Amino acid sequence: MSTNKLRVIQDFEKLSKEIQEQIKLSYPEGFSQHLIQFTNKEGRLVSALPFETDEKIYLVRMTTQEALDIILDDDDYNDDGMLKVASKEQFADKYAELDYMSDAVSDDDDDLSDDYDEPYDDDEDDDED
Repeated sequence: MSTNKLRVIQDFEKLSKEIQEQIKLSYPEGFSQHLIQFTNKEGRLVSALPFETDEKIYLVRMTTQEALDIILDDDDYNDDGMLKVASKEQFADKYAELDYMSDAVSDDDDDLSDDYDEPYDDDEDDDED
């Protein structure tokens, strides 16, 4: 993994649709159980969902309740909070060519725990992937 990747903290709703879909594929059982906590540059404790692309390492800012609400309100997830098979297949086909999605497509977890002590750019307006 490159240590020169841009590190971004951003809200889920402000991410591009493509990044949101890739996150869903990476976390087909929902987000709340994968949240990490860290202290932001203002000294506040923040919870976020980690997600890494070839260019960036995202910490997707959300509380546990927001993580549950996102899944509850999302048509790609069923009533049990699981990514629907049709959505999973659609996203897997759509993003199969992306090397960093190969683990998500095969349901393997990626451990980013060593990356949380690095500085992140808390950029709410960054919509690039």
